[in-house]
Amino acid sequence: MNNGVATLTGFVLAAFVGYIGAWYLGMVEGNFALMLFLATLITGIYWVAEKLYFLPARRKALADARAQSERRLAELKAQGINQVDGGLSDEAQSKLLMQPWWLDWTAGLFPVIVVVFVLRSFLFEPFKIPSGSMIPTLMIGDLILVNKFHYGVRLPVINTKIVANNDPQRGDVMVFRYPPQPSLDYIKRVVGVPGDEVAYLNKTLTVNGKPVPKVAQADFFDPDTMRYGKQFQEQQNGKTYNTLNDNDRPAFVPGASDFPFKDQCRYSVEGVVCKVPPGHYFMMGDNRDNSLDSRYWGFVPEANIVGRAFFVWMNFGNFKRIGGFE
Repeated sequence: MNNGVATLTGFVLAAFVGYIGAWYLGMVEGNFALMLFLATLITGIYWVAEKLYFLPARRKALADARAQSERRLAELKAQGINQVDGGLSDEAQSKLLMQPWWLDWTAGLFPVIVVVFVLRSFLFEPFKIPSGSMIPTLMIGDLILVNKFHYGVRLPVINTKIVANNDPQRGDVMVFRYPPQPSLDYIKRVVGVPGDEVAYLNKTLTVNGKPVPKVAQADFFDPDTMRYGKQFQEQQNGKTYNTLNDNDRPAFVPGASDFPFKDQCRYSVEGVVCKVPPGHYFMMGDNRDNSLDSRYWGFVPEANIVGRAFFVWMNFGNFKRIGGFE
């Protein structure tokens, strides 16, 4: 039986390695949440089998070997042979109790994998900022933490909310599943909640007819592009943050795609005005003229929410980036 299980385990581990390799090479669209769930499930099955079957079987085999060794010594003594090797050696006993490789790589890893699964699925998840759409709040290469329970507890993989908590508020920096391609995670700032009328006209943000307070700041220098950008300070819902504008970019929104509830948006040469439908959110990047956001691909459904971003825990190119943000 053990040989058959070892062969099956080899195929399973090879499949995982193959999937990770294909994902790394861009041959398949990866789903880390699903992979982690399957790893937890499979290693959990092996862990239970180890506790209930394989470990007791190895202990029984050791007990049988000890009993057999003792019987052999007793038989030899009965024949008057006293100068014999000792019983079962410590090395032999250790080998009988040792986990085979296929249990070491499954049941042995389960405690670590289940801790990672719980932390990542229900508490905090790390992300890396891949683009400049959230400059100056978040820089390329920032490693951030996302609070997974701030907006409610959700089941992993299917992302169904099982425990309600806070609703997203204007000004929150939120990670969500990209509506046109839900396997990708995006990060933007919430600028409109259900029922809001959001207008971004001539590079000025207005919510429900009231312009968002905006104060000019010193120009921002981006070391990656070696360019200066116009920087402004905005305030929403008690949160203060900076945004960028590029004077070389036009105010209108070029190339907006078709998306659900697009009839709730009006596009013009000045920009866009949208009425946020129930259960949806309007998202924008802080780097306003270099961000593909709700202006282009539409509203974010509540079901796509991942969590609230709140902390930069590392940037290997600039340690000063470590800390919280709004």
